[in-house]
Amino acid sequence: MELLQQLGGMFLEAAPTVVIVFLFYLLLRFTFFGPLQRVMDERVRRTEGARREAEASQAAAREKVRAYEDALKKARAAVYAEQDETRRGILEERSAKAREARNRAMERVQAEKARIANELAVARTELAATTPRLAADIVRRLLEQRPSVGPSSVAR
Repeated sequence: MELLQQLGGMFLEAAPTVVIVFLFYLLLRFTFFGPLQRVMDERVRRTEGARREAEASQAAAREKVRAYEDALKKARAAVYAEQDETRRGILEERSAKAREARNRAMERVQAEKARIANELAVARTELAATTPRLAADIVRRLLEQRPSVGPSSVAR
C-alpha cells in the first residue's frame, strides 16, 4: 500500500509537469509544427505542380520533335521524288538520243548498202558488157601464142 501511496504522490508531483509538457506540445503544435507542416505541404504541392508542368513541357517537346521529324521526312521524300523525276527525265533523254543515233546509223547503213548494191549492179553490167570482148581477147592471145598445131606438136 505504501508503494501505491508513493506512486500516487509521484503522479501528483508529475501532474504539473505533464500539464506543462502537454501545454508546451499544444503551443509548439500551433506555433511551430502547424506552420512548418503548411510550408512542407505547399512545397510538395508546388513540386508536384512543377513536375506536372515539366512533364507537359516534355510531352509538348516530344510532339514538336515528332512534327519536325515528320516534316523532315516529307521534305526528304519530296527531294527524293524530285531527284527521281530528274533522273528519269535524264534517262529518257539519254534513251531518246541513243535511239536517234541508232536510227541515224541504220539510215547510213541502209544508204551505204544501197550505194554498194548500186555499184555492184553497175559493175555487173559493165562486166556483162565487157565479158564477151575480154573472152575474145583471151582466146585471140592464146591462139597467137600457140604454135601451129601439127602431128609433131600433138605428141608432146
